[in-house]
Amino acid sequence: MKITIDSALCSGHARCAAAAPEVFKLDDDGYALPFDGEVAPELQQAARDGESACPERAVTVEG
Repeated sequence: MKITIDSALCSGHARCAAAAPEVFKLDDDGYALPFDGEVAPELQQAARDGESACPERAVTVEG
């Protein structure tokens, strides 16, 4: 499973991190940081929760 963050769409609401803080990290302004690598199996549902929480649909979870 891979996570992509579209920085052009992200508005810094930080809802992804609120829904899944163990997966999504934010910069100092509250914008989601790029996610490197694969999501561990035990965090896959959290990643999908963070994707669903994004009002701009800036988060894409594949796999």
